[in-house]
Amino acid sequence: SKTAMPEPMAVALRLLLDQAQVCIISGGQIKQFRDQVLAHLGATSEELSRLHLMPTCGTRYYTHAPAATGDTEDDWTLVYSNDLSPAQIEEGFAVVEREARRLGLWEEETWGPVLEDRGSQITFSALGQEAPIDAKRAWDPTGEKKAMLRDAVAPYLSELEVRSGGSTSVDITLKGVDKAYGMRRLTEVTGISLDDMLFVGDRLDPDGNDYPVKALGVA
Repeated sequence: SKTAMPEPMAVALRLLLDQAQVCIISGGQIKQFRDQVLAHLGATSEELSRLHLMPTCGTRYYTHAPAATGDTEDDWTLVYSNDLSPAQIEEGFAVVEREARRLGLWEEETWGPVLEDRGSQITFSALGQEAPIDAKRAWDPTGEKKAMLRDAVAPYLSELEVRSGGSTSVDITLKGVDKAYGMRRLTEVTGISLDDMLFVGDRLDPDGNDYPVKALGVA
C-alpha cells in the first residue's frame, strides 16, 4: 500500500544496511520510493551505498551516488530502464480500459488515476492510485477480478507481459521483464549470487507479482 514507512521499520532497515546489501523491488515508481521510504529512512551515505532500488517490478534499477551539488534528488543513478514505446503504452491503455469496461471492472468512484504510464510499466489500479487500504482490500479479496482482467487483456498484448500486481492492480511490462528479471540483473551488477540472496514478498502465490522470484529458486 502507498503508506509512509514507520519509524520502527526505518530503524530496522538502517540496522540491516549496516550489515548487508539490501534491494527494494516494487511495482511503484521511483517517486513512490522517495516519498514512502527514502524521506523517512534517515540513512547515512554509507548505508545508502548498500541500498538498491528497483521500481516498477525491476524494470528500472537505481543505485546511490551522492551528487556533487548536494541535491538529494540527484543522488540516485539510473543503471538501466526497460521502457515501453509510446505505441505500446497507447495500445495498452486502450486494451485495458476496453476489457475492464466489458467485464464490469471499470469503477466510476475512484481515488486518483486508474491507468498510469510508469515509463517501463503500465499499471491499472481499479480504484485509483490513491485508494484507501480498506477499500482496496474489499474490492478483490480472492484475486478473481484481477485474474479475469489479466486473462482478458493478455491475448491482445502478445508482445507484453500482463500480470496481477498489488491488491487492486494489473501490471504490464515488456515480455520477460519481471521481478525475477530484476533479481538476475542484480546479481550481474553486484556479483552476489542468487544462492546468497534472501527474498521477502507478500505475493508469493502463483498469481502474485513476487512469484517469479520464488520460481527462480531464490530462498
